[in-house]
Amino acid sequence: MKKIAPTLAFCLIAACLLGLSLGSLQLGGLFQDPENRELALTVLLRLRLPRVVFAAAVGACLGVSGAGFQAVFRNALADPFIIGASSGAALGAGVAMLFPIGGALSASVLLSVPAASFVGSLASVFAALLISRAAGMASATNLLLAGSAISSLCSSMLSFLFILKDGGFQRVYYWMLGSLAVSWSAVLSALPVMFAGTLVIFLSSRGMDLLLQGDETAESLGLDVKKTRVTVILGASLAVAATVSVCGVIGFVGLVAPHVARLFTGSIHKRLLPASALFGALMVLLADIASRSVLPPLEIPIGIITALGGSPFFLFLLVKNSGATRRRR
Repeated sequence: MKKIAPTLAFCLIAACLLGLSLGSLQLGGLFQDPENRELALTVLLRLRLPRVVFAAAVGACLGVSGAGFQAVFRNALADPFIIGASSGAALGAGVAMLFPIGGALSASVLLSVPAASFVGSLASVFAALLISRAAGMASATNLLLAGSAISSLCSSMLSFLFILKDGGFQRVYYWMLGSLAVSWSAVLSALPVMFAGTLVIFLSSRGMDLLLQGDETAESLGLDVKKTRVTVILGASLAVAATVSVCGVIGFVGLVAPHVARLFTGSIHKRLLPASALFGALMVLLADIASRSVLPPLEIPIGIITALGGSPFFLFLLVKNSGATRRRR
């Protein structure tokens, strides 16, 4: 971690500066013109800065959550998107957006949407886990199949809600694909919840190390396995729900970032979690830059960018793990 940290820090700073400079308005020329200097400052501080800050926070949050899910399920393919946490959070948030409590938009955004996202995320994760165990041992294959089924169910239910409430289709559908065009109020409302969820995972790092040794070994070393597993799932679901409630579904970051981080830090979570956070932040920042640069002035939803990059990586891991399983047999 010490060797890669300076390089990561440099890349993050460069990505942040690039994210602040990109956009339909060229701020360099505006700052040189006294008449447009106030406009340039407004665009920089109120539009681009919260976007860059939140992109880094979302990436870090998803990277840590992915590492947490992979540890408690002892499954290298576990990811908030793949096992249904993101889809469940999207369904909960979509319900809150389309049917706001009390009809007050501000109350809906700040209260009911994050709460509904958390409930949906948590319910989806536990449903996938229970289904995989009901089918036998909670193996990687069973968990992935259950998570895929839960994700499809949540997406179908949300699509059905679009039909019932077609007036909100365009707004919610674009949000579902992922967007980091956020305001400071949305960022400040989500960051404490995201921080709380990731902090829970960080505090459970020793327990996650023991979980990797197997439940029996972890219990013999004094770990309360069920408590640790539930605690990490709650923390990861809370963090994922907070990100989804503001910026929609951004898939595969929680899968890719921990795997890349392990190449440099190994599996000890005291080192893996910070590295996953840094790699996740860099991934989302670069994806956001790509979303604004590929087809200017059109902005591609960031969820599409991460899916295009993450899907091949997931398939590679799936084939690799399947091959390793066959060799063990």
